[in-house]
Amino acid sequence: MQRIRLRYTKRGRLRFTSHRDFQRAFERALRRAEVPMAYSAGFTPHPKVSYANAAPTGTGSEAEYLEIALTALRDPEQLRALLDESMPAGLDIVEAVEARTSGLADRLTASVWELRLDGVSQEDARRAVDAFNAAETVEVQRLMKNGVRTFDARSAVVSLEIRDLAETQSSQADRPTDQPCAILRLVVRHVTPAVRPDDVLSGLRAVADLAPPVPAAVTRLAQGLFDEETGTVTDPLAPDREAAEAPSTAEPTAAATASA
Repeated sequence: MQRIRLRYTKRGRLRFTSHRDFQRAFERALRRAEVPMAYSAGFTPHPKVSYANAAPTGTGSEAEYLEIALTALRDPEQLRALLDESMPAGLDIVEAVEARTSGLADRLTASVWELRLDGVSQEDARRAVDAFNAAETVEVQRLMKNGVRTFDARSAVVSLEIRDLAETQSSQADRPTDQPCAILRLVVRHVTPAVRPDDVLSGLRAVADLAPPVPAAVTRLAQGLFDEETGTVTDPLAPDREAAEAPSTAEPTAAATASA
């Protein structure tokens, strides 16, 4: 059985698709591309697809991940291209690697988010960000299955900063405007309960009364392991690519040993 890991996006209006909407679209794409899927056992077999930490409905993303199991070998890049052709524009399959290591979900421990705040000046955003960063705790509330829950939105935040408009991917937020605009870059750890970008926005309202006149456009730029030394979020597919390249680097040594 071959396992393939895919990175996909949610762009433009497709950021409003729910995770269930994506599942339906992806399973249709598997059928159209005639992918030799492995199926679960039991009375209602379903394709073996493992989704990892999907972004909330309404947020864009450049870094969503899933893993599929196949009953026959396929070239990852050819498979990616076939699936991408079968998906709606905006739900793009942008990367595929053969799974050669375990624990993809375990490598998704932090996310990098971009928050576009239309109608908010740089000065007001900086004042709110400074107040948020200076606070030891920032309590927010969210409606959950068991009712309203209060939790700290500050402890999971690794960094929150103002970004220069020229350095951001705000074009993917697809809301150009002549009004003031502030772009925030948020790095947050994946904890329980999960601290989402809207929780951080609630925190900014709590500590500095920052209330954008229109909903923020939020895009996940990356997710993976958080590197404490560099303060960056690493690529979760890198170990699989490195493992795939390892045999080719070892071949000269083996050949040299044989000739000796």
